[in-house]
Amino acid sequence: MSLEDFKPEIDRINKQNELWGFKGIKGQMFFNLVYNAAEDAGELAAELSAAIAAPETEEIAKSRIRTFSSYVRRLGDALVDAGGSKHARPKLSSVLFFLSYFWQLQAPGRWAVYYTNSVQVLTDLSLFEPSEDFGESYIQYLALHLELQSLFAQASGRAFSLYDVEHVWWFVGQRKQEAAVVSVPAKVPGAALQSCRHPEVAPNALPDSYVPPIVASLPRLAANDPQLEDAARASGTSIARAFEKSINAALTILGYDTQLLGQGAGRVPDGLATAADESYAILWDAKARQGEYRMGTDDRVIREYVMSQSRDLKRKRHLRNLYYIIVSSRFKDDFDDLIRGLKMDTDINEVCLVEADALVLMIDAKLRDPRQFSLGPDGLQRLFCRSGLLTADMVREELG
Repeated sequence: MSLEDFKPEIDRINKQNELWGFKGIKGQMFFNLVYNAAEDAGELAAELSAAIAAPETEEIAKSRIRTFSSYVRRLGDALVDAGGSKHARPKLSSVLFFLSYFWQLQAPGRWAVYYTNSVQVLTDLSLFEPSEDFGESYIQYLALHLELQSLFAQASGRAFSLYDVEHVWWFVGQRKQEAAVVSVPAKVPGAALQSCRHPEVAPNALPDSYVPPIVASLPRLAANDPQLEDAARASGTSIARAFEKSINAALTILGYDTQLLGQGAGRVPDGLATAADESYAILWDAKARQGEYRMGTDDRVIREYVMSQSRDLKRKRHLRNLYYIIVSSRFKDDFDDLIRGLKMDTDINEVCLVEADALVLMIDAKLRDPRQFSLGPDGLQRLFCRSGLLTADMVREELG
């Protein structure tokens, strides 16, 4: 089919079948950026047709990776030279996932998909270290997967595909993220909250979590964990206030200009996070609940202060987009009316309900590869530009 038909068709297929992670920033978004940056559609069609065809040999695979990387670099350079936005430049780091996705679809027994999660897990295990030569990196990654495919098959006593190997890394990656959440003994009388923020590390083991302790505590604070009440009281604070401070810390680490607004400041959101260079800001509230947070109890108050704050932000700071987010442990699915009301009655563009472990995952992704995730539309802003629930799985999908 034509390039003009191929791009939306790939997008449609992956939205209907969310199995390969292609709809994230290294898949469809990368495709869109390359498509938009290419002034010569015929040249793009030729480059793409040559690159995504499954290679016959590893040498051909390396050659195609290097050739397509060179083409993408040339597109980006031309875009910047012409005064284009830095966010419109396709990232070279997306090339390996993009090409290997198509290769595995055509030859699933021969080519492994270069998933970000797999690379992170293998790097943490000291089994793999990416190099600046994308072609060599992929072949080393592939060789490791082929060897482990055989070993896993022997250990499990059943057939093991390359896609199965990826699911091993997916499982390990999820376990690592769960381990980043603080584990506190059942009784912490007299303990300070700060001590509760440090994850337990097994004796004689080196920690491999990228998540700082103050952020790792977010899921338990969001759940209003009663085991932390004594610790909070001993520290002269409350779980609710500690939760707000942890969210503010997380947004600061992500790169936002942050400000705590709540606690004694009247009817205002709990905090503000601004990305001035990207022309947007996030108004946020923290809702610590042992169960699911139900919309409706504070609808009127939220509507009033969001209306006031969003109007002032738009007028004084000349921001293009405003997002309102609520961070909690889990949400009851009765939030449609509030979202519609805020979008109709205020200057808010989108309303996101963020589960605390999703925010933890953003921090992990950011600290693992700071260059990969900007605050703009090619990075974190992408997570907030759609109203509704934002879970850890959705963050993982979007960030590749």
